[in-house]
Amino acid sequence: MILEKPNFFVFTGGPGVGKTSLIRRLQATGELVVEETARAVIREQVDAGGRGVPWIDARLFGDLCVARDIAIFESMAGETRRVFFDRGILDSHGGNGVPPSPAIIEAVRRYRYNPTVFVFPPWPEIYETDAERRQGWVEAEATFGQIMSRLPALGYTPLVGPTGDLGPRAAFVLARAV
Repeated sequence: MILEKPNFFVFTGGPGVGKTSLIRRLQATGELVVEETARAVIREQVDAGGRGVPWIDARLFGDLCVARDIAIFESMAGETRRVFFDRGILDSHGGNGVPPSPAIIEAVRRYRYNPTVFVFPPWPEIYETDAERRQGWVEAEATFGQIMSRLPALGYTPLVGPTGDLGPRAAFVLARAV
């Protein structure tokens, strides 16, 4: 069974492009949002001494993220308002340069977001690394290109969002999330 939710909008892009700041801005205006699951998985795996982090076992990390993303998707399946996701199931398909597991392939096929996906480009003025975001700038730029080519293959249309102040960025998204 395929579960299509045209009111579920995904934000994606490389690390450090302002997705989370934009999600928080939309949440402050009353929009429904879902936080990125990858950081939660990383924190839990590090705390437990687990291998499911992208720098040790990227495939396991992807499967852990997708399991969590599926649970969120299913728990919100009855939601009729629009919902903005800081990444989604589709981000684990080929994420971190790892071929997707059968579970990820099936999840991407079965759980469908709005066909338009907001992709945010590399933005050097705000990019930074931290303990959970270890990708360098070159890898961040490469990730953007990979996402732009992968989305159409998965049946999604990428829409590149603007950089700059949060107000205009939020207005851009809200005008197109219909």
